[in-house]
Amino acid sequence: MAKTTIQYVCSSCGAKAPQLLGRCPVCGEWGTYEEEVTEIRQKAGTIRQRSNDLPKRLQEVEASEEMRLDMHNGEFNRVLGGGLVPGSLVLLGGEPGIGKSTLALQVLMQQGERKTFYASGEESVRQLKLRAERLAGNAENLFISSETSLERILDQVKELEPEIVVIDSIQTIGTEAVEATIGSITQVRECAARILEFAKTRNIPFIIIGHINKEGSLAGPKVLEHIVDTVLQFEGDQQYMYRILRAQKNRFGSTSEIGIYEMRQEGLREVTNPSELLLSTAREGLSGIAIAAAVEGVRPFLIEVQALVSSAAYGTPQRSSTGFDGRRLNMLLAVLEKRVGFKLLQKDVFLNIAGGLKVQDPAIDLAVLAAVLSSNMDIALDAGTCLCGEVGLAGEIRSVNRIEQRIAEAQKLGFKRILIPAEQKIDTKRFTIEVVGVKKVTDAFRLLIKG
Repeated sequence: MAKTTIQYVCSSCGAKAPQLLGRCPVCGEWGTYEEEVTEIRQKAGTIRQRSNDLPKRLQEVEASEEMRLDMHNGEFNRVLGGGLVPGSLVLLGGEPGIGKSTLALQVLMQQGERKTFYASGEESVRQLKLRAERLAGNAENLFISSETSLERILDQVKELEPEIVVIDSIQTIGTEAVEATIGSITQVRECAARILEFAKTRNIPFIIIGHINKEGSLAGPKVLEHIVDTVLQFEGDQQYMYRILRAQKNRFGSTSEIGIYEMRQEGLREVTNPSELLLSTAREGLSGIAIAAAVEGVRPFLIEVQALVSSAAYGTPQRSSTGFDGRRLNMLLAVLEKRVGFKLLQKDVFLNIAGGLKVQDPAIDLAVLAAVLSSNMDIALDAGTCLCGEVGLAGEIRSVNRIEQRIAEAQKLGFKRILIPAEQKIDTKRFTIEVVGVKKVTDAFRLLIKG
């Protein structure tokens, strides 16, 4: 016997309602409710078997380190926490055309003698072949399939017994267990649950690729992110060559690591030293440029902050930023006017983080103000000086994390001086670079203008 129920589910937060709503009362989004049809099969005389496993004391449980598969890709291993855990389920998301499928296929082609399987519901096997020919790697033990049925994909996995499986994408496959259109909330949730059960039972790691919505978050029910073990976000500006891989969730490692890639014609290249690529060598004598010692995750690197201050062409001055939070820029400009005395009310201010990166580290505040000041006064800053410090509303320079790693990165790249918050006490004898502590924004500006 089967019982069919109909309910409506919010695609943004997963909230359920008995009828169609225009606006979700939980997350406040409009037009996100979708119909979900669920068929519950009832079997007469079925008794649920009880588990004989009794609760154990925490001290009695034997803890062993998780075995990991080396992906032969340093940046990918870094984000995963040291490699791919057998039996784990990894969700890889990102904007259309950013390179999710390229990254997944290239990682499989780097596995050497390890048997791998790539199932695509978006591309034909011929399209996969053309992409593989463009990428650098060994495809001898890579098996491909163009399939949208989950049952057939799992049957192929049982037959091949690969060590790593990639499904591209979760929104394009469906299962016969539920009567719903492919890509719906019901199908995505049911497919993810069945893949997770299969992965844990067979001890085979799965990497599933997911779409994102217009807000930039992963499409589908929120339960999808709860089901998987790891959520990876592949991001970057398509107009630039750099891509960043972040871990938003990781049950087997830290979420503070990032991987940096450079998109090329022959595929994605790992960037082991991003500072040398993000810094321009032709900044000598140019105003409006300051070098900041930033940290993304636990990885330090130096970035170039560019600013342009000019008289407002129209009545209302413009405030524009690329790669930096616009609201924080407005706050820093207010600090510059109130605490330093520079009037920018009638001037346009444009800010850009070179290389197309999006940086959220507050430690680049001091470099942002220095670049704006340099452009406003049309005075070039010392090319051998970099800056690091968070700026408070009172104009004070606040301490930042991982300060010694930032100093070491600046020293490695040949900088002669770095300005840091004065309240951070470190042993400067270990560094050959000159470390100068500053308490206020005005103190930093005096040192920068004097050279």
